[in-house]
Amino acid sequence: MDISVVVPLFNEEESLTPLTEWIERVMKQEGYSYEVLLVDDGSNDKSWAVIEELSKKNSNLKGIKFRRNYGKSAALNVGFEHSEGDVIITMDADLQDSPDEIPSLYSMIKKDGYDLVSGWKKKRYDSKFAKNIPSKLFNATTRMFTGIKLHDFNCGLKAYDKEVVKSIEVYGEMHRYIPVIAKWAGFKNIGEKVVQHRKREFGETKFGMSRFINGYLDLMSIIFVSKFAKKPMHFFGVWGTVMFILGFISAAILGTQKLLASIHQEPMRLIAQSPYFYLSLMLMILGCMMFLTGFLAELIGRNSPTRNTYLIQKKANLN
Repeated sequence: MDISVVVPLFNEEESLTPLTEWIERVMKQEGYSYEVLLVDDGSNDKSWAVIEELSKKNSNLKGIKFRRNYGKSAALNVGFEHSEGDVIITMDADLQDSPDEIPSLYSMIKKDGYDLVSGWKKKRYDSKFAKNIPSKLFNATTRMFTGIKLHDFNCGLKAYDKEVVKSIEVYGEMHRYIPVIAKWAGFKNIGEKVVQHRKREFGETKFGMSRFINGYLDLMSIIFVSKFAKKPMHFFGVWGTVMFILGFISAAILGTQKLLASIHQEPMRLIAQSPYFYLSLMLMILGCMMFLTGFLAELIGRNSPTRNTYLIQKKANLN
């Protein structure tokens, strides 16, 4: 099968029929073998009824329904698990992503050799202050921290080689960082394509301003997990040791000053009356706590069933 189109959705009953008809038209024009996976993320409108009706008319259309709303990341992850195409295309169900982009995205994966191609909605029709400016700040920060030169990490229109989606796991709200997850899994050939952004025709956006706050927190999480998931002591142990040593040196200086003052019979207030004493004590306690946290994390990691899971690209002369 050439292409799997994965469409996560939540309360998009009006847009499903025109979207699937548009996708079908493009696929027939290009002669692709394909499937469309509509993942209903616990909609409370008539979206699932529409999906069932559409699947009866089109054998290439498949549907998956969650019992409740789990979020876009969960919907994408389940869609990836059930996809069978050589190239997986993801797009939103609100008709703001154009299926006419599918042939060029497919070509960039199959002919140009990209592992992942992310869409870039260079010209947007969203509110400038509610979405455009925060989005630019978010993307600039992500580029700085990850080194991935994409302009629109959160664009729903993306194309993946099959090996990529079968090698990664998308959870929480990490759908914004799939290129980052793919890079840390070893898929570094990541491209970008300017795509058309269309005005929403039905319903309203499902994402509020909180996504930008959550986005930055998720970015910190994924950077930490990517670098230290297999070696947590390298983070907690190092910083715990540094904090303990700083606290110990500070306490030693205070003790030495008190000792010298006593020898020379000079007046000096009690060590416990100095704010530096409590700062030193706090640093030593925090240092011990961080070191123990790293030790416990190492024990947990050693018992993890995925501790020795590695992605093998090729083999030669192995029986």
